Amino acid sequence: MTVNEALRLMAGIVVLLSLALGYWVNEGFFLLTAFVGVNLIQSAFTRWCPAMTIFRKLGLKEG
Repeated sequence: MTVNEALRLMAGIVVLLSLALGYWVNEGFFLLTAFVGVNLIQSAFTRWCPAMTIFRKLGLKEG
């Protein structure tokens, strides 16, 4: 798995999880969904995401 694939996987999981938690537990979890969206937008412009740094340190290869 590459860094980009892991990033997409993590973003998808966090979005779906936060939507489920927001629906069934507390609406405050929708803020996590918004955070993921904002982070994806900023990474499109800066080409940097904190999760990518973590994935690289874990040994994942660049795509």
